Amino acid sequence: MKLGEVEFHILSAGHVLLDGGAMFGVIPKPMWEKRMPADARNRIILSMNSLLIHAGGKRILVETGAGDKMNAKLRDIYGLDGPLLDRELRKFDLKAPDIDIVVNTHLHFDHCGGNTKIEKDKAVPAFPNARYLVHCGEYEHAVNPTERDRASYFPENFAPVRDAGQFELLDGDAEIAPGVELVRLPGHVADMFGVKLTGGGKTALLFGDLVPTTAHLPLPWIMGYDLYPMKTLENKKRWIPQVAREGWLALFAHDDRVRAAYLRERDGQWETEPVTID
Repeated sequence: MKLGEVEFHILSAGHVLLDGGAMFGVIPKPMWEKRMPADARNRIILSMNSLLIHAGGKRILVETGAGDKMNAKLRDIYGLDGPLLDRELRKFDLKAPDIDIVVNTHLHFDHCGGNTKIEKDKAVPAFPNARYLVHCGEYEHAVNPTERDRASYFPENFAPVRDAGQFELLDGDAEIAPGVELVRLPGHVADMFGVKLTGGGKTALLFGDLVPTTAHLPLPWIMGYDLYPMKTLENKKRWIPQVAREGWLALFAHDDRVRAAYLRERDGQWETEPVTID
């Protein structure tokens, strides 16, 4: 899709299976499983969607999925079927060295595991010529997580990037290329970024894990993983109506069926008008 001079594609970095109860917090299973059925281990299938953006002469990759460094036990627990990003990039005649900027909305393993790869038994940056962007507060939390969320952070996904001097830590909203803006959307974590694309009189917004799937559009449908659920609620009340009212395209980080959609309100409920973007 083109938004003026900004062009973007939605790529698949594979799938991850996560506990349905954790994904929907206080919402009872009989309600959420109508929208996202669970397997025998109570896991629901989630896509790990990435964005490939061409803007201002830069090739920008947003999110890198879970990567391929997890051991067999963890790959089974999370039902990982990736990584797929190398294959996806080849569709556009691109390889990892061609990427100029990598954006991590936050540093949970399913969003940044592909930041690095194993080379000679050592984790190294997978995108050798890229600047990696993340919020400084999220980076500081990732290197010193709490007992509650330590399992989501794997140092091998970000420490090698730091050691290579490729991280650029941002302290707030930032335009990283013409028409490409990172906007802070706290709730899931304190300092998560969303990605706002603007051009040609049109706008698209990647919600990140503020609204990970279309099933999370109802206001109280908030993940149990969220560290600040009331902040999530506050930001959903702000951003979802704005996306709908102003005709923005909503982009979903984890929806396996609807990766992009326009939003419409009907009788107090949010409805989606899916859009296919390859």
